[in-house]
Amino acid sequence: MNEQFRVAQKLGLMFRPETPLPEDIKSWAISQLNAKSPALGIKSFKSMNSDIKEWPRELQPNLKKRAEMWTVYRANRKKEREKIDGQETEAAKRANEHKNLMGQKDSLKFSHRNVYGQDQLKIRFMSFWANHFTTGNIHDNQNVIGHLIDEAILANLNSSFSEMLYKATSHPSMLTYLDNIWSSGEDSVETREQRRNGRQAGLNDNLGRELLELHSVSPSAKYTETDIRNAANVLAGWGTDLERPLNEMREVANTTDHWDLYKRTWAQPGVKRVMGKTINQGKGGLRELTDFLAMHEHTISYLSSKLAQHFVSDNPSQSDISYIKNAWKKGSGNLDQIHTAVIERAILSKEPKFQWPMTWLFQTIRLSNATFFMGWDEVFDYDDNLMNHPQFSSSEIMDRIGANGATRDLVKRAGQYENEKFIALMCSPELMGLENA
Repeated sequence: MNEQFRVAQKLGLMFRPETPLPEDIKSWAISQLNAKSPALGIKSFKSMNSDIKEWPRELQPNLKKRAEMWTVYRANRKKEREKIDGQETEAAKRANEHKNLMGQKDSLKFSHRNVYGQDQLKIRFMSFWANHFTTGNIHDNQNVIGHLIDEAILANLNSSFSEMLYKATSHPSMLTYLDNIWSSGEDSVETREQRRNGRQAGLNDNLGRELLELHSVSPSAKYTETDIRNAANVLAGWGTDLERPLNEMREVANTTDHWDLYKRTWAQPGVKRVMGKTINQGKGGLRELTDFLAMHEHTISYLSSKLAQHFVSDNPSQSDISYIKNAWKKGSGNLDQIHTAVIERAILSKEPKFQWPMTWLFQTIRLSNATFFMGWDEVFDYDDNLMNHPQFSSSEIMDRIGANGATRDLVKRAGQYENEKFIALMCSPELMGLENA
């Protein structure tokens, strides 16, 4: 595999057929970190010559609009159960889903970004961090997962890990996914009042635990259950029910911003100590905690290793990891500097790097210029026969990427039909990243 495609395989999503190959691959790769990132895609799968364009603004609503859509959706579901206003009909059910739910639209937009985007390295780093800060897809947060990916992760790729950690932790998708929207301090006004009335209330430590275990320091830091509980106490009060009316939001938190809602009467009073760090009470405590965790030695080691394993080698050397760690410390967590270090080590390393199945799929589609995903006008079409034939033959693809002899022999032996050759090529060790290219 030639150098351009070797680097694009490790760090990006492969060059589309219409894209000229850069002569200086390292300069190109680093410049990708600051590339513009519009969500590009196609309007219609059914049109073979559908132009690549930016996604319509109406399919990329802001957080306020997403919450409004979710509120309407839930209200219509209630009418459906009560069989009023015609909402119980199949047509009304489908119309409610299509108009007010964002999950499938956001998933398609994510796929389109990966297939049609010109900022392939930036998209790969976006996907890495979206996986790191996964919020799953439970029913109550599906309208805002895409917003977290776009606005907490992609929008902060040129910022710092501290900023991304804070934004992802405080995002309604994360707070909903890990039940923090119902968490209140044991000594808070809310907990005491609810218990007086015979209701359940109190602390939920799901997000506090995930914040330490998965998002920052990792178990290598040997934090305690007390640290987890105190992290949860810092988080108590953060989070909004997306159906909460704006006037109620103003009343409980003096804001109408779902991404900035901190319910003071739900907060645990007093200072907290997490892993030896004193965190002040109040809304600002979360920023103190995430800033502390973002630059903790165990966070830097854990995430430097994770980045190296994802982009550099399945078994990265200690020197690879140390190089990224040093960049993290030198830049105080600046993501441009961290990602540049990852790029430099990935280009230097000739070790194989097995690709995520998702990454491999997007690379396959880009290399062959096949149309695999529906267009945004067809987002709710359920067609099992979506993939158009690749527009480039296996021979053309091999010549463009500079496939090695073993891959060419494999394809030659695959069979007489082009589809057999194409499958053999795309599932070859070279294209899957299983061998030293």
